Amino acid sequence: MVACHFCCIFLDWQPEEPIFTVNVLKFVITPYDFKTLNVLRFRYYSVQQDQIQHEGDENTERGNWANKREYLLSMIGYAVGLGNIWRFPYLAYKNGGGAFLIPYFAMLLLNGIPLYFLESALGQFCSQGPINLWRMVPLLQGVGIGTVMVSLVISIYYNTIIAYSLYYMFASMQSPLPWSDCFSWADSNCNTGQAVRFTSNDCKKQKWTLVITLTEPTDYPSFNFPFHSFSRVALQRSSSLDETGSIVWHLALCLLLSSVIVTAALIRGIKSSGKVVYFTATFPYVVIIILLVRGVTLEGATDGIDYYIGTQSNLTKLTEAEVWKDAATQIFYSLSISWGGVITLSSYNNFHNNMVKDTLIVTITNSATSVLAGFAIFSILGHMAHIYKLPVDEVVTEGFGLAFIAYPDALSKLPISPLWSVLFFFMLLTVGLDSQFGGIEVITTSLTDAFPKVFKSKHGLLTLATTCFLYLLGLPCVTEAGIYWVTLIDKFAGSWVLLILAFFEIVGVSLVYGGNLFIKDMEMMIGKRSFGFWLWWRACWFFISPCIISVILVWSVVTFVPPTYGGVPYPDWGLALGWCILAFILMWIPLVAVYKLIKAKGSLREVCMFLCTPSEEWRPYLNVHRGERYSDDRYLQKRNPSNTLEVDVNVISSSRL
Repeated sequence: MVACHFCCIFLDWQPEEPIFTVNVLKFVITPYDFKTLNVLRFRYYSVQQDQIQHEGDENTERGNWANKREYLLSMIGYAVGLGNIWRFPYLAYKNGGGAFLIPYFAMLLLNGIPLYFLESALGQFCSQGPINLWRMVPLLQGVGIGTVMVSLVISIYYNTIIAYSLYYMFASMQSPLPWSDCFSWADSNCNTGQAVRFTSNDCKKQKWTLVITLTEPTDYPSFNFPFHSFSRVALQRSSSLDETGSIVWHLALCLLLSSVIVTAALIRGIKSSGKVVYFTATFPYVVIIILLVRGVTLEGATDGIDYYIGTQSNLTKLTEAEVWKDAATQIFYSLSISWGGVITLSSYNNFHNNMVKDTLIVTITNSATSVLAGFAIFSILGHMAHIYKLPVDEVVTEGFGLAFIAYPDALSKLPISPLWSVLFFFMLLTVGLDSQFGGIEVITTSLTDAFPKVFKSKHGLLTLATTCFLYLLGLPCVTEAGIYWVTLIDKFAGSWVLLILAFFEIVGVSLVYGGNLFIKDMEMMIGKRSFGFWLWWRACWFFISPCIISVILVWSVVTFVPPTYGGVPYPDWGLALGWCILAFILMWIPLVAVYKLIKAKGSLREVCMFLCTPSEEWRPYLNVHRGERYSDDRYLQKRNPSNTLEVDVNVISSSRL
């Protein structure tokens, strides 16, 4: 029977079903023969899959992007997130205006582009998600699991931000806008800003005494009423994380609608999401340009632009280390490195796709979008400062304060303000959806790659189950204490934990697997390149990028400040929960490594060397792309030169855990 099975493989005869399974054979053949049969079995299935043609996909097992446009739009949509709109403009203003572009683009060149190129090349080479990717270094497969956990946790609160955008978009479909004045929802703390603008100097001129009693301090005194609208109406915010309160039902419904939209877009995986991104990835640029054109025509717009990136630029800021740290972190986070999305989306590329050009297109577009969005934001903030007769720096903020308080207030001052407000929040919605698509795809792709027999034919059900699960996990984020949960998750899951994963990733590839070896892998995809071409990438992967990541990581840990929201500190149990989130993401690295070391047999040195060597499944997905370097015969000879099995690791060689 064994000979019969071998003949089937060597003669390229494929029966409809395997004659018998390896589970039967393993009791009657030697360990070496068992490993030989495994390799030959892989050849059998590879030949079988190469001969199937379906829908024009190169990889008929997993599928490919319908065309290059869908891939690039998906990657741009995934990279261009909310941070490009609500964080970069503030950082540029804070760190010297136009001078900030110098460290920003320097970090893009030294850190952002090399890491993005590395991740996209890894995914494209093996056509696998973040977990199976680590078949190249089985000992570090926990890094891949941690990456998936990052996408899982971040998708929870990202979905909530999409729900905020949906609520504000619907609320904008009325005139006047609900946050344009103190309406029926207001209490005695709400004011239209007139009292703030009437300063003590004005009182002295009129020989008056100004007495203002504030029973509820706020970070946004100049536009108190939109702050109260966001806090009291949209969020129905409690006083702290200790007071969970009830579910805010209008946000829960928006969260449900967000989940439905994501499910519908991903129901057929990249085949359906690739069509959706034609709109969701391009519409934000239409809105940004419209807002920019409208903004620069407003009175006071030049003042805002001057503060952003004009005559107010301060080159002396470049001597401050904090500026360089902000530039590096913004590049790192805006490109979504270590989230798993870059690897996942690239895994659906054709094998010979030119990922060098794709990397440059996506990374440069991402940074250009940040700069362009800053002009649109600051031109209108400058107009708002002009109306309030305040310096621009008193109306500038970041994050939720910019997206849901300051900018909506500025838009409410424009003619036909509901139109501008709907456009702005619809833009936030599409930007958030594109990033959410990538996060969900990381989860479903990883599960499908790990358990193809279970999930491959049930992608729609898997997507539905994933979004339902995330919806349930997101319900605490739409309670009265929801904004505290969102801030907590963002602080602990979306901050320097990503730096740790990125450090293991780049060390695992460049030092453990071997950067020069992976360059040979990449040349299998893009063709032979000169030594000079790879010199820059070698310098970044072996030295520059690991050093930058290490410095930022140490600095972030040393300067860590417990999170707050609106000046409200978190209780001790809340901070402990935040550290548990971080531990939940990172614990897979040591746990999986220890598990593999325990299950393997042999001396510690032999086991470590074996687990730092690529498994038999680390290779291009399709047999036609493997060439001589990854041929079954060459691989078998390399792993067992003396026809002996040095380490028994059959239990873990599949590298699914």
